[in-house]
Amino acid sequence: MIPFNKPTLTGNEQRYVLESINSRHISGDGQFTKKCQQWFEEKLHCPKALLTTSCTHALEMSAILLDIQAGDEVIMPSYTFVSTANAFVLRGAKIVFVDIRPDTMNIDETKIEQAITDRTKAIVPVHYAGVGCEMDVIMATANKYNLFVVEDAAQAMMGNYKGKALGTIGHLGAFSFHETKNYTSAGEGGILIINDEKFIDRAEIIREKGTNRNQFFRGMVDKYSWVDIGSSYLMNDMSAAYLWGQLEKADEIHRNRLNSWNFYYNGLEKLQAKGLVVLPTIPKECEHNGHMFYIKSKDLNTRAELLEYLNLNSIMAVFHYVPLHSSKAGLKFGRFNGTETFTTIGSEQLIRLPLWFGISLDQQEKVIDTLHGALLK
Repeated sequence: MIPFNKPTLTGNEQRYVLESINSRHISGDGQFTKKCQQWFEEKLHCPKALLTTSCTHALEMSAILLDIQAGDEVIMPSYTFVSTANAFVLRGAKIVFVDIRPDTMNIDETKIEQAITDRTKAIVPVHYAGVGCEMDVIMATANKYNLFVVEDAAQAMMGNYKGKALGTIGHLGAFSFHETKNYTSAGEGGILIINDEKFIDRAEIIREKGTNRNQFFRGMVDKYSWVDIGSSYLMNDMSAAYLWGQLEKADEIHRNRLNSWNFYYNGLEKLQAKGLVVLPTIPKECEHNGHMFYIKSKDLNTRAELLEYLNLNSIMAVFHYVPLHSSKAGLKFGRFNGTETFTTIGSEQLIRLPLWFGISLDQQEKVIDTLHGALLK
């Protein structure tokens, strides 16, 4: 069986985890946590980066930092993971879903303005498959109405929009280090990217259970105490050590995934030319990160048949999100604004193919040949 995913492993992770254990500081904000955060701040040219236990928690911190209150509205696509919405629902917000673009599966930037009301507080674009949303339009819309922008860049580390790193364009950004992502911190993890300096001090407090502990260690207060709401959002240092082993080879991982992505694209172009599948679209202003390779089939029935055929040929391929606006919780905590044209149909067509750091050409060729066999009968 060709698996759908294998967690990234470069070779140094075990050594660094052992080094963290031997340091006798394996809780949050240890030596590897600081190394990783500094790496992101230098790589992304952002004011502050804070490792968290998950991207979900980075998004939850964002909602607290924006002071989301009951009755506030937050605009986002319906085609996303539940954490994108949950982070703001937990603060009492109403989620306003808008349609996606059929080419990138990202939020349709032209649908956002008509969804804005006097209760709108924030816009949350999701960079699907590591391909950037149309951020110039989104930021212009946010500035026009004095709204915050939180980039859900869970899948987008090392992706760019017009030469600027995804996650660094809005007020806040969040990456995921879940084992299915390009870079992982031993299975789970995330990071909050802070692009507006006014959020830094409070973010450190929220992340430290609502205490000013960081200020105490910097000598800014003579004792630390509870000063705000918060939770235990710190990544442990062993997970950060695992991540550090991958950040050292970030460019190598990036190139490898892009090579694999391009191999799929070149091998499947014939199917697209014959109108049998649709391949991903990368807008000219975007540099993606090879996070995933998907195809879109004719319809839901065709997708089911293809997934079964791939499985019978020992290839594990999967579909992705079920639109949130059609779910039980989505109906309770959100509403869809405008006409829903592409979200559901896109979700019913999409198939994700096996892709990971180090997937072999032989494995990819088998996937390509199997799809040809299924569709070129």
